[in-house]
Amino acid sequence: MQQAPPPEQAGHPRRWPILGVLVVSLLVVVLDNTVLNVAVKTIADPHEGLGATQGQLEWAINSYTLVFAGLLFTFGVLGDRYGRKRTIMLGMVIFGVASLASAYAQTPDQLIWARALMGLGGAALMPQTLSIITNVFPPAERAKAIGIWAGAVGLAVAIGPMTGGLLLDHFWWGSVFLINVPIIIGGLIGMVLLVPESKNPSPGGLDPVGVVLSIVGLVVLSWGIIEGGQKGSWLEPTVLAPIIGGIAVLAAFVWYEGRIDHPAFDVKLFRDPRLSAAVGSITLTFFAASGLFFFSSFYMQSVRGLSPFEAGAMMLPFAAAQLLFSPLSARMVARFGAKRVSSVGLLAVAGALLFWPFFTASTPLWVVGIAFFIQGSGMANVMPPATVSMMQALPQEKAGAGSALSNTARQVAVAMGVAILGSIVSSVYRGDLKEQLATVPEPMRHAAGESLEGTLAAARATGNTGLVQPAYDAFINGMHVAAWISVTVALIGAAAALRFMPGKPANAKTAEPEIREKAGV
Repeated sequence: MQQAPPPEQAGHPRRWPILGVLVVSLLVVVLDNTVLNVAVKTIADPHEGLGATQGQLEWAINSYTLVFAGLLFTFGVLGDRYGRKRTIMLGMVIFGVASLASAYAQTPDQLIWARALMGLGGAALMPQTLSIITNVFPPAERAKAIGIWAGAVGLAVAIGPMTGGLLLDHFWWGSVFLINVPIIIGGLIGMVLLVPESKNPSPGGLDPVGVVLSIVGLVVLSWGIIEGGQKGSWLEPTVLAPIIGGIAVLAAFVWYEGRIDHPAFDVKLFRDPRLSAAVGSITLTFFAASGLFFFSSFYMQSVRGLSPFEAGAMMLPFAAAQLLFSPLSARMVARFGAKRVSSVGLLAVAGALLFWPFFTASTPLWVVGIAFFIQGSGMANVMPPATVSMMQALPQEKAGAGSALSNTARQVAVAMGVAILGSIVSSVYRGDLKEQLATVPEPMRHAAGESLEGTLAAARATGNTGLVQPAYDAFINGMHVAAWISVTVALIGAAAALRFMPGKPANAKTAEPEIREKAGV
């Protein structure tokens, strides 16, 4: 009679339904961010939405990402110490309450604060999912489970924009947040019924000082960058002071993290160039992409006149490329090495972004779709080789810290990409419209110059149709400038990957299973 495998090799008897619950939990976090990209134009509309300025929209995105990034490591430790199931359920409740607050926000400021609360919930939720998967699945099935978990991200990218567009075509803007609530309720029920509690018998230490320094530094720096874009001037004291102050606080954060035993962000790991290049490639990729996604919504809906659903459908080529190439990327790493795969992926991202400086108000939409597909295929071949490079640079006991570094870097890159590239679009836009804005009545002139939607609202209110075409031209010009910067950033990332990432494994065939497990596919 065949002997039963030991408990640690058999896994939890309900592990696959548990994985389903965890995928739902992850799905709601990723879905919310992809939906928001389609909704920003509607939220900016003073009649259909909240009349949010571009700076306020940037904060609606960044308040989430900065809180999420700043607390990700801390909640991972809290879950290890007090219970992962307990922590993930707390995160889901916070996320659900914050979704309700976001849906019924009456002002842009209320939306910003509600989004920050969502970041708190997401930070409590996200790190526990991987820890629970590791706890309930045996080693032989773990890579497959993580691959399914990672596939949920691609699924959310695919269905998020179209779901958001469909809701916006039929309901008010708050529906894109309200949809989170029933998903959260279903996830909580599944969590109570199926997921076992688990803890780490040797949890890491907390770093409250580091967390505060990182969040304060990033928020103050973002504040200065966004202010510079809104005012169209980067030399005013109200712009320079927060930028310099934010950099100073972040420098103090790096200094402090290098001198404590349990840092929230282990800066000593960056001494290995392989890890630095891997985190850098992830950071530069998401920096370049996040700003593009932010202003592409205005390009497709305001300039091109697409409905929210049609704009969401334009993201399908990107999602299809992610779903198609992500499962294949680990094989490519095993065959060609992280260096080649990652650098080619970043070159593909740069090539896709190179389309955008040449887009006009009449560029065929199929060309836009091709650009999104190329970008999706490039990004699908950046994350797995970067993950493998990090895992090769770190000892096994530091694997969790490497994952935290990767996730934190990605979120900070999104926040900085939206803040910096969004502010560049704002600065160029305001500068190009300076003469036309002088014809707008004084009470609405400032709001008209802050964003494309603000200008179009002023044109409707005053009957000044002569504002419309210059506004479109100014926005497209700002988009072109930001796109050139994105291309440059992606090329820098490709050069860093080519220089520092590890090459092809000595024995590609025997290395492939290990690489696939490290890459999570």
